[in-house]
Amino acid sequence: MNEKLFLIINSLAGKNHILDLLAISLAKGMPYFFILVEVYLYFVAKKKKEAIFAFYSVVMALGISFLISLFYTHNRPFMDNLGIALIQHKPDTSFPSDHTTFLFAIAWSFVFFRVRFWSLFLVLAFLGGITRVYTGVHYPFDILGGMVVGLIGAGIIYICREKLEKLNEFIFIIENKIKIKYLKAIKWLKRI
Repeated sequence: MNEKLFLIINSLAGKNHILDLLAISLAKGMPYFFILVEVYLYFVAKKKKEAIFAFYSVVMALGISFLISLFYTHNRPFMDNLGIALIQHKPDTSFPSDHTTFLFAIAWSFVFFRVRFWSLFLVLAFLGGITRVYTGVHYPFDILGGMVVGLIGAGIIYICREKLEKLNEFIFIIENKIKIKYLKAIKWLKRI
């Protein structure tokens, strides 16, 4: 079933240059967009806790993904000589998809912590994942695995959120010290 679903989705690749470019852009670029959203949340929207908890969720989910990869290996489609690969990728284990795990850890965290437009981020995470299938570097179950691992990672962080507040306070203290040193440096430079 996994291979059949892959072949259905991947069969669209290589037929429309614009669609291929869009899929490659989403497959490669979506994590960078999510990072920009995280930076925006922290520095502009002043939703610092939400941004930090999403970061923790990514660390937790990718840690779980790494543990899974130690005990379970699964070929990528191009390693099985299936479909068309639009993206070059090293031949390593594909389950769960780290890209999708990353995206869904943030998206699920936004759901749990009620960040505005959380449903949009779930859709974008799904698009980022499904384009990994379209471009030939993942099977659909790799994406499903990433969705679940992202959910588990974000869920663990949400459950532990009160215990993590001390770490958040430490981060805010460090941030304030950096700001103070930065302002002192600016004043010193203005005197020169």
